[in-house]
Amino acid sequence: MEKTFKLNDLVVMKKPHACRENKWKIVRVGVDIKIKCMNCGREVMIDRLEFERKLKKVLGEENEEKKS
Repeated sequence: MEKTFKLNDLVVMKKPHACRENKWKIVRVGVDIKIKCMNCGREVMIDRLEFERKLKKVLGEENEEKKS
């Protein structure tokens, strides 16, 4: 199953961050994926293959998430 994601999507990772949050916002997409923790604001760069392996689900764009 291929998971599709784009810039500004909120994603849930399999393991939580050190601040106990597992929701992240995609800030940069390319060969590497840059994600930002929605709790503490820490930004992390991960290569695309590792990101896809650690990704649990895509919640959608941040604006759509606030409406719900």
